[in-house]
Amino acid sequence: MKRWRFKGDKNRSPKKARVRRTGADSDVTWARRFRSPAPERVTSPSPGLESPRIADRAAQAASFASPCVPACARDHGHRLVGPGCGRAGSGCRVGAVVKTNANAEKADEEEKEDRAAQSLLNKLIRSNLVDNTNQVEVLQRDPNSPLYSVKSFEELRLKPQLLQGVYAMGFNRPSKIQENALPMMLAEPPQNLIAQSQSGTGKTAAFVLAMLSRVEPAERYPQCLCLSPTYELALQTGKVIEQMGKFHPELKLAYAVRGNKLERGQKISEHIVIGTPGTVLDWCSKLKFIDPKKIKVFVLDEADVMIATQGHQDQSIRIQRMLPRNCQMLLFSATFEDSVWKFAQKVVPDPNIIKLKREEETLDTIKQYYVLCNSRDEKFQALCNIYGAITIAQAMIFCHTRKTASWLAAELSKEGHQVALLSGEMVVEQRAAVIERFREGKEKVLVTTNVCARGIDVEQVSVVINFDLPVDKDGNPDNETYLHRIGRTGRFGKRGLAVNMVDSKHSMNILNRIQEHFNKKIERLDTDDLDEIEKIAN
Repeated sequence: MKRWRFKGDKNRSPKKARVRRTGADSDVTWARRFRSPAPERVTSPSPGLESPRIADRAAQAASFASPCVPACARDHGHRLVGPGCGRAGSGCRVGAVVKTNANAEKADEEEKEDRAAQSLLNKLIRSNLVDNTNQVEVLQRDPNSPLYSVKSFEELRLKPQLLQGVYAMGFNRPSKIQENALPMMLAEPPQNLIAQSQSGTGKTAAFVLAMLSRVEPAERYPQCLCLSPTYELALQTGKVIEQMGKFHPELKLAYAVRGNKLERGQKISEHIVIGTPGTVLDWCSKLKFIDPKKIKVFVLDEADVMIATQGHQDQSIRIQRMLPRNCQMLLFSATFEDSVWKFAQKVVPDPNIIKLKREEETLDTIKQYYVLCNSRDEKFQALCNIYGAITIAQAMIFCHTRKTASWLAAELSKEGHQVALLSGEMVVEQRAAVIERFREGKEKVLVTTNVCARGIDVEQVSVVINFDLPVDKDGNPDNETYLHRIGRTGRFGKRGLAVNMVDSKHSMNILNRIQEHFNKKIERLDTDDLDEIEKIAN
């Protein structure tokens, strides 16, 4: 059987690499991907909380991010950016994944959302905090206790070195989640917390501040333990610890990840340990590197991502049961569906709870239309007619499969459009590079699958096109994904435009059910009538 191949590597299978990368303790794949040997020990030396080997891997990731972008544009003048330029007949394979017939069917499958990859992507592309408009609901374990929040970091009476680190990171005042969570996390005696917080809200900085506040530098053993679903997410948390703790040179950080080998029975002296559940469990039980009875603060980050990875939930619970009763337990999750709640209740006893009161995303600022077509080619022609009639700053086009997305991006590129392609076959660093180029305006059209439906805000996006309507695995309307998709426009107080392509009775039925769900009429648009198209832009 033929296999997928990466350029320059005849024996690797990307299918297997993806399984390793998103599975339990996927950190091992990071080292293999860049041909770097597994480190003997990954810890943060003095001074400060720096970790050169970890930083080297991050630099490698950045250089690996999107090799086809500069090379393809420079050498061939192509405008299509993605995993290989994709320009028909060009022969350009820079950064490309070459597919054989045996695996071509993969491109026809619906792109599934990878929560761990999406979380990492959101962290990589955030340049500042999100201005979250959601109201915070606080449920205290003791309802008689006065509700306490802060409006400045000085009110928290932090150590001077920590306050200096907070301001050095660019935090001028606490974010909404920090206002309510920090007083609870820093209280004496320590209080447990379950908190809902989305990417970019300052959640990581909040629990890092709590960990750093509890550490006694003179005590040379692990005092704080933080679990992350993947090596890459652990690395992101480590960077925040390094930044916030840089004025505390005596504090030390260690990464409990596969490939970080110690002698059996050896005790580590670092104050804070970040790692993935499987490796941390081994370090606490089998290998005895960590004495769990001495842990003061236990943080479980990205709980919704954690339970989506096989084995992580049970491993996390086993670690929690080793900890002392007075250990402070902090759990964070972007979503709180029933499975996350059940997990949180097992891990965090007697918690304070912070939830986001969900404000319904409004569709009032978005004009919605649909176009009747008979085939994929007709949908493409309708798309060209829209581009020919109105001025579009930037647009996002959503497809159901990566095969359709690749075809559409190539066709648009042939028509002279500056097109970026985003799909699940790209590693997270490549996705981040493509998004940054789109955000900077270097490409005007982003063709993507469901991997880009959530969490990506680009102010210049004025049009969203559903080349394929979103459906779930059973073929029913995926209303939440529809909301996330068209919500990429009509943001920042501006009006937006959403166009849905309908090419069958089934897709018309899907559209009608979406209309009923949101109680919003979606008008028909005749793309053969240029005057009608021009009206929708006004």
